[in-house]
Amino acid sequence: MSDPKELAATWLNHLAVERGLSPNTLSNYRRDIDRYLDWLAAAGVTDLNRVQVTDLEAYVADLRRGDPERGRAPLAPSSTGRALVVARGLHRFGVAEGALAVDVAVDVSPPSTGRHLPDTLSIGEVEALLESVPTGETATAVDLRDRALLELLYGTGARISEVTSLDVDDLVGCEGLLRITGKGDKERIVPVGAAALEASNDYLVRARPVFANGKSHAALLNTRGGSLSRQSAWAALKSRAERAGVTKNISPHTLRHSYATHLLEGGADVRVVQELLGHSSVTTTQIYTHVTAENLRQVWASSHPRA
Repeated sequence: MSDPKELAATWLNHLAVERGLSPNTLSNYRRDIDRYLDWLAAAGVTDLNRVQVTDLEAYVADLRRGDPERGRAPLAPSSTGRALVVARGLHRFGVAEGALAVDVAVDVSPPSTGRHLPDTLSIGEVEALLESVPTGETATAVDLRDRALLELLYGTGARISEVTSLDVDDLVGCEGLLRITGKGDKERIVPVGAAALEASNDYLVRARPVFANGKSHAALLNTRGGSLSRQSAWAALKSRAERAGVTKNISPHTLRHSYATHLLEGGADVRVVQELLGHSSVTTTQIYTHVTAENLRQVWASSHPRA
């Protein structure tokens, strides 16, 4: 079986059933596979056994170059690298299944991305962001929901999809320890502080009943009573950041990065932070040690008389 679409469908089913990849990850894989197969078809390749190393190298080059005539913007090195990982995964699966004779993709390297240090907020910027959302008597239901959302994101370091997938039962009676379901349905327990608990309880008592229509068990709801989507949560964060005067380009992951960085700066062990973030490898977490080292370098450069 070397028909590209048939093999791709089999692989995606394998990733969903055997590997337990999340729907979001599978959606990203499907997008990258479709892009790869469309490119092969345009190049006249209809049998994956006929793909050559030069084809994959040309594919990577085209992704980086883009196609303005077709409205395709150039992809960043990181996005191109992810697209290549998916193409390589498809070829590797084909060989393992006996559908392909040779894995021609194994030696094709992604473009260099350099070392990217994640954007973070200072503790002062995080406090400004959180405190800009009202919680008093004049606070609206949306205010209380957004405050709970932001406190949970920063207070637990969870991904946006992990927070929006929380049920009411996850928050009620959690006693300072929250069960998070992450990538691949892997569960982890993370501490949740007093500020996040207070904001969550305030929202559940005063605001959630305003939105609830009895059809959703999700903790965080939209104004129609459905589960708050990742896109709506992102929009809420961006809006609150603008009101707080935070000028950095902020995303839900920025709060996750800030959570990790502030823990390490406070003396937390990198392996503890690894567990809290749900990283399978400590190597992924170590990017934050580079961030704190960079902060030290900046302080030294601005303060030392011989810098």
